[in-house]
Amino acid sequence: MAPSNSSLSFQIAYGDCDAAGIVYFATYFRWMERAYTSWLFANGIRGGEQSEDLGGLAVGVSTGADYLRMVRVFDMLELQVVLDRIGTSSYTLGYEFTRGDELVTRGHIVYAFRDHEFGKQPLPQRLIELLRTLPESRLESRRQPVR
Repeated sequence: MAPSNSSLSFQIAYGDCDAAGIVYFATYFRWMERAYTSWLFANGIRGGEQSEDLGGLAVGVSTGADYLRMVRVFDMLELQVVLDRIGTSSYTLGYEFTRGDELVTRGHIVYAFRDHEFGKQPLPQRLIELLRTLPESRLESRRQPVR
């Protein structure tokens, strides 16, 4: 199965920024969640119906981001969802924000798969196969000083 809708392109608006006109740090997490749920939806899994579709729920349990370059109002960004890791009951997705060919922000979210009572549950094969369609990181993602 080929990946579908694993990226988003968008322009920064004033509402995404702080008073200095720089993207507010928490804004990236909203985009990461949007890219993830849009990718799931494009591949036949509705966020609110995961329990019925997959027999359990993927719950975000850890997140973080490195802000590598300043991003300002009206910049055009692309966000690519990438596969960082698949475990037995959890997985980690990377979120690479680029401006042209330049990596400006890299986030990640760890998702744990849970049963209907929120107990630990192995990842279903359908989800594993879908996760494997995501690209691996293609960019240098080591933290670099902001310029």
